[in-house]
Amino acid sequence: MPAEQKLKEMGLELGPVGTPVANFIPAVRTGNLLFVAGHIAGRPDGSVLNPGKVGREVTEEQAYESAKLAMLNCLASIKQELGDLDKVKRVVKLLVMVNADPEFDRHFVVGNGASDLLVGIYGDRGLHARSAVGMSGLPRKSCVEVEMIVEVGE
Repeated sequence: MPAEQKLKEMGLELGPVGTPVANFIPAVRTGNLLFVAGHIAGRPDGSVLNPGKVGREVTEEQAYESAKLAMLNCLASIKQELGDLDKVKRVVKLLVMVNADPEFDRHFVVGNGASDLLVGIYGDRGLHARSAVGMSGLPRKSCVEVEMIVEVGE
């Protein structure tokens, strides 16, 4: 089943790709690899889902949902770059950055918001290596930022 159809069945859809507010582009392809810049849980209206620190203003569950939205934003950039989400041959690596209270230690659970979505869409092709780390802050007070590397096929 095509990736976008799976998203629809999950009740999800890709939003528009936002214009970066700094000096970078959303994705860069070199050979058969696509490097996707860090994406936050930004909404089409410009607001950020669940801003703040996880373990303080933001719950683990809210951060999980924010990681899912950040991944949807990554997927929108992939579609913009490749024209079709089904050109993703394999998800290789994720970096999930969590704007967390210093005492919060469940970054891996937050990261599952992004990882679970990818496996739900791509199955075994969505299984990936991952790092989930705590940060003292993220752009626009986002509670999570996700970047990724995917292998591209035709």
